[in-house]
Amino acid sequence: MLRRVLFFLLVFSRFSFADIIYDVRVAIAQNNLAAANSELESYRGQHGTDAEFLEAQSWLARAYLSANQLEQAETLAKQTESQARQLLQHRALDAEPHLPMALGAALEVEAQSLVLRGQTAQAAALLRHNLSTYGNTSIRARLQKNLNMLGMTGQPAPALNVTEYIGIRPISVAQLKGAPVLLFFWAHWCSDCKQEGGVIAELNSEFASRGLKVEAPTQLYGYAAYGENASPKDELGYIGRVWQHYYPGLQDIPVPVSKLNFDKYGASTTPTLVLIDRAGRVALYHPGVMSYDQLRAAIEKTL
Repeated sequence: MLRRVLFFLLVFSRFSFADIIYDVRVAIAQNNLAAANSELESYRGQHGTDAEFLEAQSWLARAYLSANQLEQAETLAKQTESQARQLLQHRALDAEPHLPMALGAALEVEAQSLVLRGQTAQAAALLRHNLSTYGNTSIRARLQKNLNMLGMTGQPAPALNVTEYIGIRPISVAQLKGAPVLLFFWAHWCSDCKQEGGVIAELNSEFASRGLKVEAPTQLYGYAAYGENASPKDELGYIGRVWQHYYPGLQDIPVPVSKLNFDKYGASTTPTLVLIDRAGRVALYHPGVMSYDQLRAAIEKTL
């Protein structure tokens, strides 16, 4: 998955994030972890362990995890967490974007490493502890995502906040009990969501007659086109235009708009796909894209 970083770098400007983060991500995309380490050491010698350094270091921890080099991944993740906590003695977590990215990624790597070592209970305990500490910050959804991946399947599906929406009025999960439901968490800036939207549209057309219901929760991010700041009203209008333009096959699908839904379902990754069975329990929880065949098989099983 980290190899797709190279595509990200080609699409977005180099100046959308600090040079050290860019340089480390390029090295990772080229599968050159030694070069990524060298970039980090050079930067630390000049600037110390600031927030930009910690985010870059967290990317390297994720790269080691992806390469199944667990000791290196755990070491870097724990270093990042410790160094982040030192910075937090003098500032709030969400004062700028780099530190929450670093800390959230570090905790994610630690939890996933524990899972790979067969220590699932310890991973869950780690995530729950940090949710109690950081539940009112921007990393809540990321922590909840990782906790959901460990045990959400088979559990009652959390209620959706459907007060604000675009398109047709959404129906609550409780009211949909008795029908299988597919939740498609998406974001207006997300290219993977646009790709997945075609899959969702095809499956919705195929299975609607068999009772499948689809809802597409999203949230406000504070910006619209080209990353320009936007008021909630303006961003909501922009979301509507994106939905109409890029998701023509899903115009009969309700789109609830609420950050609370993303926090409950841990949808820090977009898309996130959640399949709920007729009894109202989660049958599938999947951060990231799924192919038509994979998702179709999951829906068939639920039906």
